[in-house]
Amino acid sequence: MPFTTQTSGVTLTLPGEVLRIEAWGTSTIRVRSSVSGDVVPVTEGLSVTEPTEAIVTVNGNIARVTSGALTAIIESHGRVRFEGLDGALAGEVEYDPNEPPLRPHRLYLDDHDGGVSVEATFQAWDDERIYGLGQHSLARLDLKGCVIDLLQRNSHISIPAIMSSRGYGMFWNSASVGRVEFAANHTRWVAQRASGIDYFVYAGQTPAEVLRRYHELTGFPRRLPEWATGYWQSNSYYVSQDELLAVAREHLSRGLPLSAIFVDFMHWTHLGEWEWDRGNWPDPASMVAELAEAGVQVMVAVWPQVSPHSKHFTELRDRGLLVDGPDGSHAVFSFADRAEPAGVDLALLDLTHADARRFYWERVRENYYDIGVRAFWLDACEPELSEPAGTLREAGARFARGHGTEFAGMFPLFDAQAIRDGLDEIGDVDSMILERSAWAGSQRYGVTVWSGDIQSTWESLRTQVGAGLNMMASGMPWWTTDIGGFFDADVESEDYRELLVRWFQFATFWPVVRLHGNRHPDFFNSGIFSSGGPNEVWSFGDKAYEVMSGLLFFRERLRPYVQQVMDHTTTSGLPPVRPLWFQNPHDPVAVQVDDQFLLGDDLLIAPVLQRGASSRKVYLPADARWRDAWTGAVHAGGGWITVEAPLHIVPLLIRDGSDLTIESSWFER
Repeated sequence: MPFTTQTSGVTLTLPGEVLRIEAWGTSTIRVRSSVSGDVVPVTEGLSVTEPTEAIVTVNGNIARVTSGALTAIIESHGRVRFEGLDGALAGEVEYDPNEPPLRPHRLYLDDHDGGVSVEATFQAWDDERIYGLGQHSLARLDLKGCVIDLLQRNSHISIPAIMSSRGYGMFWNSASVGRVEFAANHTRWVAQRASGIDYFVYAGQTPAEVLRRYHELTGFPRRLPEWATGYWQSNSYYVSQDELLAVAREHLSRGLPLSAIFVDFMHWTHLGEWEWDRGNWPDPASMVAELAEAGVQVMVAVWPQVSPHSKHFTELRDRGLLVDGPDGSHAVFSFADRAEPAGVDLALLDLTHADARRFYWERVRENYYDIGVRAFWLDACEPELSEPAGTLREAGARFARGHGTEFAGMFPLFDAQAIRDGLDEIGDVDSMILERSAWAGSQRYGVTVWSGDIQSTWESLRTQVGAGLNMMASGMPWWTTDIGGFFDADVESEDYRELLVRWFQFATFWPVVRLHGNRHPDFFNSGIFSSGGPNEVWSFGDKAYEVMSGLLFFRERLRPYVQQVMDHTTTSGLPPVRPLWFQNPHDPVAVQVDDQFLLGDDLLIAPVLQRGASSRKVYLPADARWRDAWTGAVHAGGGWITVEAPLHIVPLLIRDGSDLTIESSWFER
């Protein structure tokens, strides 16, 4: 008999490969294989680390492993496929061992660096739609037909988990640089370096059930503190304590809602010291206290890079807490620092090492937390590394956990863990983390992700819709965007001011609302120490100010509903913001709509995403009747309407029968 059975599943030993298939939670099955004779060890990042009992049967050359509504069927030559209650869900490609294709269903290839790259190839389905995979600026929601790199970059977040319209999800449990091909003839996952193949398949009768299975594996989202649903003010960057306080005081004197304000990069002495430059920030404790008294949190940028001029550099180097390069030197990221505006080669703190995480948190605690800072902005965490000529930047890094190509994808998870473990140790439940990247499991540390340094264009705004909605499908529910984009804004342009207003309207209905960006029209030539132009709601002319200040008051009145929806997310895994397909998977029109979304069950938002538009078409899902928030008109679901949308109006529809009420007066003081 080729199969060895366990209570959790089966093991199949093949020539040159060991394959293990086990139940790993309700309607969840894990597949691991390797050529080493041992199955792949658990990749850190899972909250569930134990197999569960399965129904296991073997009949000749076929074994079946069943967990809940999901069954894995394993053929004696090694092919694995999956069935749900209604039939086939997914499966590795057909493979005749007597006539092997160019690539069998699982493939292992030696690389030039002494490692192994792996591939797993699955059947493709013409009618399948695929969502998730993190955040990618593709201007599309359905990823079918795309080839997507699995790596972390500024504005490109790799979370290797998908949801399929066929009623299953898949988590490719590899932090390696790689790619996934959602092609017409196959779906193929590739890890450029890995100890083996490791993936999970999970099933559900609804998208909500499928996403819940993912959270059962990687952790449910941690609750955001209530202050975090308010308005956040930011710029790149406020150069001093006096400048930041002047902005905050002006904001408050105007009677505008304000929950947080940001201290961005270059407030420090050297990178890797994690403390204030007292020349520009002479008394940060008094600043934090003054703003806290006014109900405003200070969020401080924290980077994991270490300057060779940092007072901690020698200790960190000697303790082995910096990321190494292949030749034993330190992997570097060339960037400006406070004392080196022309740039310096920075080392990277190795946050895959527990001692480095502890050192990092201790500095953050003593210099920020202990003076009252309760919000931590973990920037440049992909990790940022310089790219050696002719190679991938991750290939030059050696972490405590292993080769950079294999493990760099998880770096943002460890970055967040360092801060969250420290907060948990002191019993803090009211602080929060904002991070530029994420990996599977980041949500359990309460991470809020923003979409990185993006362009200030209409095209960029349109890509934000799909980027945010696919983050929701990736299990990362706390997401936001730089309102107005980060780069290349012409603040005197009426076109940009229109874009900014429409972007503000879009962002008002997400978990976090944050105005951020460098408002210099030539950022790259102006120098990294340019803080850009003014970036407050009153900085863009009277017309824009009238609309955006009204949106601030509107958001304040919407916050109880937002908080209710987000609190439900922490226990159910239901994303607070949902693409129409998530709520209406069997509505043939709703599943094609990629520029509308729901906030909770009851609020349908159709943001205006086109220059000069004063109306737009809106699709109303067939599962309800919908009431126009501004006119009160009630419309049947299952059809299109045209909604008037002059600059001060964002189209909003409320599910008929809902207790939610929205009034025009919400935009007033």
